[in-house]
Amino acid sequence: MTRGTNGPQGQGTGSNHTGPQSAAQTTIKQQRAAKREEKLAAFRREQTRSKRNRLIGIIAGTTAVVIVLVSLVAYIVTSGGGKKEAAQAITGVQTFTGLTANHVTGQVPYEQTPPVGGNHAAVLLNCAVYSQPVPNENAVHSLEHGAVWITYDPAIVTGNQLETLRKDIPQTYAILSPHAGLPSPVVASAWGAQLNVSKVSDPRIKQFIAKYRQSPKAPEPGAPCSGGIDGPGKI
Repeated sequence: MTRGTNGPQGQGTGSNHTGPQSAAQTTIKQQRAAKREEKLAAFRREQTRSKRNRLIGIIAGTTAVVIVLVSLVAYIVTSGGGKKEAAQAITGVQTFTGLTANHVTGQVPYEQTPPVGGNHAAVLLNCAVYSQPVPNENAVHSLEHGAVWITYDPAIVTGNQLETLRKDIPQTYAILSPHAGLPSPVVASAWGAQLNVSKVSDPRIKQFIAKYRQSPKAPEPGAPCSGGIDGPGKI
């Protein structure tokens, strides 16, 4: 009876010792599996976040490129035509080199009518529209600063023709005035350049203004065209 009793008790004891170990191992495996799932989930979240950030970056970059392209197209449409027109050679323009640019007093015997450069007065002529002739020496100082000077024969250019010519004159860096002894009804002048035209409707007048007004080839480009003196008949 003693053996019979010890046998089952021993087996029972062995069976009770194996059960908790299996349960513990199962728990550890579950914990490891849970950690792997957490790491995998975290990795997936990071991938999703990275993809989202890349997508946002691509959208932002594409938007910036579109904005730049739209701005460039707008600039070309609004100003490109004028720049192209100004860059083209203008038929009939005469150019002059070797012009001096000293400040002098009194009248200067210029070779061109009106003058296109040379020695001039120390005070510039304020850029504007004038109904009377203006001093050559002061106007040449304005040409030195990049102004264009449109002169006309007052015996020929009158009435509607004169009004048309006045409408073509920009607000700044441009002078319009009558002038005696011109070789043609209208003469457009800039420092070192001159154009003779017979009609106020000649498109070359606007082309000349666009090309030579505030030209970097002037001796003092960017210098002011105001703060000097007004000529007679300023409008």
